[in-house]
Amino acid sequence: MEAIAGVNPRAKSIPTTANKKFTITVKVEPDGQTMQLDGRVAWAMKQLVNAGKDGCTPITHPGPRWSDYTFKIRKLGFVVETVHEAHGGQFPGHHARYILHTDVSILPEGLAA
Repeated sequence: MEAIAGVNPRAKSIPTTANKKFTITVKVEPDGQTMQLDGRVAWAMKQLVNAGKDGCTPITHPGPRWSDYTFKIRKLGFVVETVHEAHGGQFPGHHARYILHTDVSILPEGLAA
């Protein structure tokens, strides 16, 4: 179909590839228990593992629902500390820093036990 002058043709709204959720498999050290995490919880866990003892804040690792992600991670049995920090600037206030205390490693894709 030809485009009408001044009107752009519509793009297809149906994706041509399947949307895959972000998934990771974590291993709790030292006992070796593994668990698969999906979606935003998986994304948040990866951020926490990579941040180490410095932890994550919504400022350093932007994400819309950090409190929800950490709530769900805690519900799975992982230990996550919340440290409340003040910040200045044009819009002073406070934010949370989330620190993972459970010793966890992320397994390479396909190596779940």
